[in-house]
Amino acid sequence: MRISQLAAESRPLFSFEFFPPKDDVSDAQLWHTLEKLVPLHPDFVSVTYGANGSQRDRTMAVTTRLSQQTHMRTMGHLTCVDQPVSDLVSVLDQYAESGLELVFAIRGDMPGGPTVPWEKHPQGLENATQLVSLIKSHSDFCVGVAAFPEAHPAQNDPDLDARILKDKWEAGADFAITQLFFDPLAYVRLVDRVRSLGCEIPVIPGIMPITMISQVVRFAEMSGAEIPASVRARLDEVADDPASVRAVGTQIATELSQELLELGAPGLHFFTQNRSAATRAIMKNLSAG
Repeated sequence: MRISQLAAESRPLFSFEFFPPKDDVSDAQLWHTLEKLVPLHPDFVSVTYGANGSQRDRTMAVTTRLSQQTHMRTMGHLTCVDQPVSDLVSVLDQYAESGLELVFAIRGDMPGGPTVPWEKHPQGLENATQLVSLIKSHSDFCVGVAAFPEAHPAQNDPDLDARILKDKWEAGADFAITQLFFDPLAYVRLVDRVRSLGCEIPVIPGIMPITMISQVVRFAEMSGAEIPASVRARLDEVADDPASVRAVGTQIATELSQELLELGAPGLHFFTQNRSAATRAIMKNLSAG
């Protein structure tokens, strides 16, 4: 069943995102996290993909292991950064050989973040729309793409973001996952802009559990997301107590998730940061609600 079909069901879908471990210690942490999250029966899990060789290799190894050694549907990531088309095709072949059916296609950011000017590889692709087209011409993967509730910081043009998302849908994208955000109305405005263009792609909100203030501030700055004053005030009140930060952060993410589902979001995609406690707590709160 394709993700768009799951998104059309009456019950919300849930998915978890991980990043590739950098050493043996973080590798053990990742698999410990997976053991804790498996009982939640996610609809799919995904592993992010770096532009440089070593991280790319780790992504491939973890993605292959997830696909072949667990019962979880696994999504491989793929970016255009610093790669010729031949390398992209090679990765797609490896994903197919590993039994993957899902690929998340993003242009990716240059080292330094999304505000650094984009540079196309001489034998590569210009953007995610071209990447979606390449993937669909190569194999019948179910393809996910990125969406931006708040304007992409490079162009700062919400209407352009909506048109680009429509282009990716027309190229064959099956669903979209948003960048992190904290204002539910930003999600509503994004969906409204996309639907006004005649684009029916399911848009799954990306949820960042807040466990450390410095971490979420850094991620928000990199992605262009705004932390609402009310959210920042709640976090600042407990800033000197890490346990309270995690508790308040969990409650903030729970409230956001509940409101998004009430507003019609087809599901939630959790950026786990390779930890399970916050995501499990949020999921527990949602099921209790």
